[in-house]
Amino acid sequence: MGKENGTLSEYEPLLKDFKEPGQVHQIKVPGKTLLMAVWAACIGGTFQYGYNVSIINAPTKAVQTFINETWSERYGDEIPEQLLTFLWSSIVSIFTIGGLIGASVGGTLAIRFGRKGTLLFNNSFALLAALLMGMSYYASAFELLILGRFLSGVNAGVGICVQPLYLGEIAPRALRGAMAMGTSIFITGGILTGQVMGLTELLGKEGYWPLLLSTTCIPALLQLLILPWFPESPRYLLIDRGDDSACNLALKQLHGGENYHGEREDMERERASATGVKPLKPWELFTDKTLRWPLFTIITISIAQQLNGINAIYFYAEYVFAEAGIPFEKIPYATVGTGACECLTALTCGLLIDSLGRRVLIIGGYLLMSLWCICFTITLTFQTYSSWMPYLSMACVFAFILSFGLGPGGVTNILITELFTQTARPAAYMIGGSVNWLSFFFIGMVFPFIVNGLQQYCFLVFLVVCCLVATFIFFVVPETKNKTFLEIQSEFLRRKTTNLTATKGSDPLLSTSL
Repeated sequence: MGKENGTLSEYEPLLKDFKEPGQVHQIKVPGKTLLMAVWAACIGGTFQYGYNVSIINAPTKAVQTFINETWSERYGDEIPEQLLTFLWSSIVSIFTIGGLIGASVGGTLAIRFGRKGTLLFNNSFALLAALLMGMSYYASAFELLILGRFLSGVNAGVGICVQPLYLGEIAPRALRGAMAMGTSIFITGGILTGQVMGLTELLGKEGYWPLLLSTTCIPALLQLLILPWFPESPRYLLIDRGDDSACNLALKQLHGGENYHGEREDMERERASATGVKPLKPWELFTDKTLRWPLFTIITISIAQQLNGINAIYFYAEYVFAEAGIPFEKIPYATVGTGACECLTALTCGLLIDSLGRRVLIIGGYLLMSLWCICFTITLTFQTYSSWMPYLSMACVFAFILSFGLGPGGVTNILITELFTQTARPAAYMIGGSVNWLSFFFIGMVFPFIVNGLQQYCFLVFLVVCCLVATFIFFVVPETKNKTFLEIQSEFLRRKTTNLTATKGSDPLLSTSL
């Protein structure tokens, strides 16, 4: 690799052994141990996030009845309707507050206790939450539901921060995208499982809601039983702990006795670049000008993941299904179909991401979502003009979900892993996770007002968001497929300096312009 400018010169010793462009890094299909390690990390990680998001929908009326009955027993009168709405909203939304706190401490815990150690410790929040929510009915204390949902949020916040970190660090370079897709696959799998468990044939009956909310203990117990059999992140062991022998053992266990040497060489280069550098704190990322664009990228895509309209689609799904003539009692099964649809696209994205690349999928996903925003606005506007128009609306619902799962839903977390090196990655996940949860809370608060104010035209707002994010990614974010973390970092620097070659004497590290 030729030296293009002074900015990249410091990376030349680290990058000199990289393969030439077009040379493919050969690696075998991942073994059973690696796949099982991904499963063990995800079942108690992002699966819990998806599961907790969806299971709270089924017992809505039953929990509200429980709150009213508890209030009547205590105070001898029915609870005011506004207070009941407030308490129910608190039970639902406190999950996002817990998630924000979990994401804020997840990176620090991952540095202190390791990626695997943090995931195991995180299950204590899920187990305590399951106990509190299950006991709330027998203790006649709806306050335990609020506390339980808060702890579930903490568990989900830590999991969605640390689990992708673990997956990105145990995966071989050529399969990093596919392995990291476990994050999205298990989120959608958790949503789908929660929807299925909430059906009346299973735990969706009115009297079963304490048991339904307590089932969050099952993924936690599974992870506590299975994950200890798998090693800690080799990158963490080598770069953060300096334990060469443990790193080699972990690599052999995950990649096989003969398949890990290339990965070890990549880690050695990254360790050389991190020598003498302590793991960065979140606020230090904001002051490091070399990380300005990667940081701005993860903030942008994390906000967009919540503000791109996927929540609006789910909000309108029941209305669209009802307008299409689906009986009210059958609508939950149609909703399960939307969950299955998103899960299917996450699997498809996992198969395509290491062949098509990240940029094609995420830009294409956002552009397709923009198209379906237009179509859905039109079909909702003319919903009553024709008997077949509701079916077009149904098609738009599924098409939008497919586009989200194929692009933004699957690729966003992988990019956060790949845009940073070892010393900055935990802090980057803390920032990205915090922004994601804040956006989640924000859209939950303002979304009803957007819908009430704009009706079907609310999708024009999401159209603008999707178009702007696709444009930003096209001009700013490089392709990261089959590149080491150092190569990706140098690509950002190269893009900055290439656009500044016309300005003589300027220091690219002090510039904020691409």
